[in-house]
Amino acid sequence: MFDIISLKNGLENVDGFYFGGVNAGFKKDSNDLGFIRSDEAYDVSAVFTSNKFKAAPIRHFLSYPKNFKTNFILLNSKNANAMTGQNGIDDINFIFESLSQKINLINPIMSSTGVIGYRLDTEKIISAFDKMDFNSKDSNGVASAIMTTDSFKKELAFRVELENGGYFNIAAICKGAGMINPAFATMLCFILTDANIPKEDMDEILFGSVKHSFNAISVDGDTSTNDTLMLLTSRKTEFYDKAAFREVINLITKQMALYLVQDGEGSKKVVSFGVSGAKNDEEAEIAAKALSNSLLVKTAIFGEDPNWGRIASTIGASKVECKEENLVIKYDEVIVFNKDLPQLDEQRENLAHNIMKKPSYKISCDLGIGEGKFEAYGCDLGHKYVDINSDYRS
Repeated sequence: MFDIISLKNGLENVDGFYFGGVNAGFKKDSNDLGFIRSDEAYDVSAVFTSNKFKAAPIRHFLSYPKNFKTNFILLNSKNANAMTGQNGIDDINFIFESLSQKINLINPIMSSTGVIGYRLDTEKIISAFDKMDFNSKDSNGVASAIMTTDSFKKELAFRVELENGGYFNIAAICKGAGMINPAFATMLCFILTDANIPKEDMDEILFGSVKHSFNAISVDGDTSTNDTLMLLTSRKTEFYDKAAFREVINLITKQMALYLVQDGEGSKKVVSFGVSGAKNDEEAEIAAKALSNSLLVKTAIFGEDPNWGRIASTIGASKVECKEENLVIKYDEVIVFNKDLPQLDEQRENLAHNIMKKPSYKISCDLGIGEGKFEAYGCDLGHKYVDINSDYRS
């Protein structure tokens, strides 16, 4: 048995790490360069974008030996350092060579977000090191440093209290808005813990958490070059429970994923798409993600249009096994379609329309074929979705 307790603030709840952020001159008046540091090298687990054009920071990470340990992560916004070739990796190495003259570095990591196709301004970054307090514990500082089009800071922290009286802490920061697709969300997310967790459990639990969180959301159907999810442990407590750790990691990744949808390039509504009764879980996932990714469905959500035809059409187009006479569609608890009620009467249409006015609700689709189920998450097309003057960001 265990209890999961929500904590105020963020990364400062976890023992063994330092963090903060400064303005290096890429943004006008807010942090754009941050760090996460430890006195000794710790295990790190990571999941990256499925985009074939992985950004230089990810390629730099992957150049290290398997199961390497690190004591430093450098984070920047406004520049993704993506599609910059070997020069992008060389720039990272140059930055860390300079930083190593100030502090001890062990297999340092860089993570970037911003405009694609431009090399880093290494001079600005290196000059900003003089402003950094590498012994600070400023979670807000590092969380704000990775924000780009985010409209709010994304930060969570929990304490897990075990039945034997032990406890451990887990906290996370995340950024992301736009370029969010069920092939991983456009985001940077860093999770810190002081639990005494084995490395193999870190990998297993982190990878397992992605399927029903970051890989189950969609905003605009694109997949970024820089998507990164990392977990680091200081093991400063002697305590650990695998079931408890799995539950809290799933809680963090699920909530962060929903924050991303909520903040998705001006979106105003968060909608879950629950598909049940599919031939199997795989087909349920295909149908649910088709719904969360459909531009026609997104525009219907934005227009608060209860026309179920776009839902049915999208399921049929996904090529999963389905039959018209078996299909049931509900908006929350209101049935908008089944074989006996193919047309919306005025009462049900009004009820469905009122549900669609809410900031969040669920569209449930029972295919009536088998036992497969999956839930995906999407949003409307917000007012910031089309901006011909915006840079192509990651």
